[in-house]
Amino acid sequence: MKILLNRFRIVPVSLALFLSSFATVSQGKLEIVERQLSFYHTHTGKRLNVVYSRNGAYVPSALDEINHLLFDFRTGDKAEIDPELLDLIYDVREALGSNGTYQVISAYRSPKTNEMLRGRSANTGVAKNSQHLLGKAIDVRLEGVKTTLLRDKAISMQRGGVGFYEASDFVHMDTGRPRRW
Repeated sequence: MKILLNRFRIVPVSLALFLSSFATVSQGKLEIVERQLSFYHTHTGKRLNVVYSRNGAYVPSALDEINHLLFDFRTGDKAEIDPELLDLIYDVREALGSNGTYQVISAYRSPKTNEMLRGRSANTGVAKNSQHLLGKAIDVRLEGVKTTLLRDKAISMQRGGVGFYEASDFVHMDTGRPRRW
């Protein structure tokens, strides 16, 4: 009988550990863990406030909305935005203690747009094989946060490339190899 009781104690403990990987318990209540981002696209004027992840799983309809907002506004081309990029900018914002809106300067770029931007001058900072072409990069400001602080926090995370464009006052973040400029 003692062995049987121990076996039944293991099941609730195992279930609790399993569930805790998806949600947290606060004051005896199971809470849903959500990751939310807010965007304002500076070129289109469109806004989006969306929960893109719930209980450790990406929300497909939210990812579709994000892909639609972060399209190449010059050509109309769309691509899938890397969910790891969303996690990166979410984590940077959280680490800064902000819940502000990201002002988007650029996200996905079609090859045509990338070449056009590269051709503007020799010092544009637009890479031939830009992470923007893969939906793995975003150029942003964060409402209420100095771009120098945004840059420094992104660099400290070591989760991809970080560029600082002081004259235009924005930060580039991508999920490529860690590097900075």
